[in-house]
Amino acid sequence: MTTAKPAQGRQADLVAFARNTVDLINEKELLELLSEGRPLRVKFGMDPSSPDLHVGHMVQLLKLRELQELGHQIVLIVGDATAMVGDPTGKNKLRPQLSREDVERNLETYTDQARLVLDLERTEIRRNSEWFDKMDFTELLKLASRMTVAQMVERDTFQKRMKANEPIGIHEFLYPLMQGWDSVQVRADAELGGTDQLFNNLVGRTLQGQVGQRPQVVFTGPLINGLDGRKMSKSYENSVSLTDPANEMFGKLMSLDDESMEEWFRLLTQLPDEERQTVLAGHPREAKARLAEEITAFLHSPDAAKEARAAFDSQFRDKNVPEDIPLLEWPAQGEELPLFLLVAKLGLAQTSSDARRLQKQGAIRVNGEPELNDKRRFATGETEVLLQVGKRRFARVLISEVTSS
Repeated sequence: MTTAKPAQGRQADLVAFARNTVDLINEKELLELLSEGRPLRVKFGMDPSSPDLHVGHMVQLLKLRELQELGHQIVLIVGDATAMVGDPTGKNKLRPQLSREDVERNLETYTDQARLVLDLERTEIRRNSEWFDKMDFTELLKLASRMTVAQMVERDTFQKRMKANEPIGIHEFLYPLMQGWDSVQVRADAELGGTDQLFNNLVGRTLQGQVGQRPQVVFTGPLINGLDGRKMSKSYENSVSLTDPANEMFGKLMSLDDESMEEWFRLLTQLPDEERQTVLAGHPREAKARLAEEITAFLHSPDAAKEARAAFDSQFRDKNVPEDIPLLEWPAQGEELPLFLLVAKLGLAQTSSDARRLQKQGAIRVNGEPELNDKRRFATGETEVLLQVGKRRFARVLISEVTSS
């Protein structure tokens, strides 16, 4: 990590940084803040609504790292209170609320994953339950009175749901207010978020102004889609987790659609513009391999990335089966399992429904051959079977006998 720059360098570089974001509200206020010659308090919120961060989150985390290297103070809000409400951004239906236990489970991994990108020794980390758990009902009503229903339903997410006759919970109106109140509590000078968070970040400006604070400057950064061009989501199986093993990470990145490569290079690597354009002008497969290697090296190490690339080439370009396939045992005590259920129980697919779909698509192979027979059964024992799920997931499984019914 580079050394923080002096105040004059900070000012010029932060203005350049801000002009390269999608939204900047607004530059005049930013210049006034910078004229004070102090590090700015830059807020960023993450809700632990799932246990894993993915490379979509990495886009904003890299922006935060850039600000950190310019000498500014990152204030990371871990939204353990807001996660139980659920961010309605981009949702077309009422989402289930998380319990405190769910949130705490997800929180266990969040800071460790953020550490892969940010210097947490120089990051102020705050849970918003710190102030929301102390708020009584009267104070909650006061917070709710700070915005009108008319202001809230201006939000495009709510507009779309009302037009589609989708239900909107009253508690969902609280989410932007809670996120905005976080800015008040930490006295944020600025807030960074994805373009989908612009409404919430502007609420922070409004609430700060209401309590006599200087409204925060708002930056928004771009969002990236998943590997298949749709919104990045674990449920679509098109995301890359920050904690994926190096080989799996590299393999997933190699499935990225060609049209997204330029954006991913720009937002997720630190290659100079000229070198990036040279790589993209070459063969698409080589460009994608370079992209996969750059991201894998950043999150793991250069050596791990090189090994992952060699393993991928051996498996797919040279058509070899990996040498380090894990050996798994299924101690089902005589229980006979359909292939799709065995695959799910071994963790080779997220759910049994996913495994059943993959089998129907011919994406599950037994000893190298696609297995489409949904009546194929397996029982425990000593016979070793090679399973392949999709292009990248392999396992050798100990079972006793293979029967068909």
